[in-house]
Amino acid sequence: MARKHAKRGGWTDDEPEASEDEAPPPVPCWLCGRPTGTTIVWHHPVPKSRGGRDVVPMHGICQQTLIANFTNSELQRAGLDVDVLLAHPPIRKFVDWVANKDPDFTASVTKKGR
Repeated sequence: MARKHAKRGGWTDDEPEASEDEAPPPVPCWLCGRPTGTTIVWHHPVPKSRGGRDVVPMHGICQQTLIANFTNSELQRAGLDVDVLLAHPPIRKFVDWVANKDPDFTASVTKKGR
């Protein structure tokens, strides 16, 4: 059987290389809708302990806010419907506050207020 490539010649790419200057477009945060920064947190909207498998991109501060304001059972009931979460006044207030912040903005989040 003949080899597809030379044993020691390495791979030769006939395709032009993508320039390193082109970064992929930023992914929007699932909760606030702002573009994500350098750090993307992959959050389970339905907690793994409740059978959740889907993940969504979020800012770290947005994930911390959700965890501080909802229990796992409340997150399970909301599922992938972000509008249910945004209907809660503390979450709506947070999203309005963070709307004009830098994508890499971080701050401390208040303790759990459940």
